[in-house]
Amino acid sequence: MNTKQSEISTGSKMKNDKPIIEINNLRKSFGTQEVLKNVSLKLLESENLVVLGKSGSGKSVLIKCIVRLLIPDDGTIQVFGENIGTLNSNDLSELRTKVGFLFQSGALYDSMTVKQNLEFPLSRIRKELNKKDIDEKVKEVLENVGLLDALDKMPSQLSGGMRKRISLARTIVIDPKIMLYDEPTTGLDPVTSDEISTLINEVQKKYNTSSIIITHDIECARATANRLVMLQDGEIYMEGSLDQFEKSTDSLIKSFFK
Repeated sequence: MNTKQSEISTGSKMKNDKPIIEINNLRKSFGTQEVLKNVSLKLLESENLVVLGKSGSGKSVLIKCIVRLLIPDDGTIQVFGENIGTLNSNDLSELRTKVGFLFQSGALYDSMTVKQNLEFPLSRIRKELNKKDIDEKVKEVLENVGLLDALDKMPSQLSGGMRKRISLARTIVIDPKIMLYDEPTTGLDPVTSDEISTLINEVQKKYNTSSIIITHDIECARATANRLVMLQDGEIYMEGSLDQFEKSTDSLIKSFFK
C-alpha cells in the first residue's frame, strides 16, 4: 500500500465518530427474492465508506433505500438523526436537498446544455440565489471537476468520463452534506477511473462530505476508502479497514483483492 492510500485508509481515525447515517436491520425483497437481509451499518462524519460486492448483492438497493427511492420492507434508516421512514413528503424533500446521488448512468438531461443541467437543481433548491450567484456557482463546480470549457456543450458531445464529471458537478452544485456514489467508475477506462476516484477524494476534502461509494472496482475502493463493508447475498460479510481486507485469508475476500 503506497503512502497516499495509507493516509486515506487511516484518515477515519482522525474523524468524528458521530454517525451521519445509521441503518438498523434493513430488509428489502422483490417478490420472493430477498435482496437485503438485516443489514446494519453506520456512515461516520466526513468519511468515505466503500460498499463492495458482486452484482446482485444488494449494493445499489441499499443506497436507494437511504433516500427512499425504494421503500424498505423492514428496519430503520436515520439520516442526520431523523428516521426517514416517519418523514412527511415535505420533510423528506428537504432532507434530500442535503444528499447528493451520483447515478451509474449520470442521468443528465440530454436536451439541456451542461450549464442548464447544473442550473436546474440550483434554481429549484437554492431559491435564495440570484442569476449572478447561480452563474458563479456553476462555474466554480465545473472548475472543480476540470471542465469549465464544457459549459455550453450538450451531453451528446461529451465522452463517458466527461459525462461522469459533469454528473458529479451537478450533484455537488447544491452543496450536499452526504454523497452517495452508485458505481462511479463503471464503464470507464482505467485512467479515467483513476481521475474519478481522485475527484471523489477532492470532493470529500473540499466540501467535507460524508460518502457511501458503491463499487465492485477494487482500485476505486483502494483509492477512496476510509472504511469498507462487503455485502454478500444481501448480508454484511465483512467490515473493516483496507489493510484488514487486503490481509484477509478468507477465500471470498481474497477473490476480490487478488
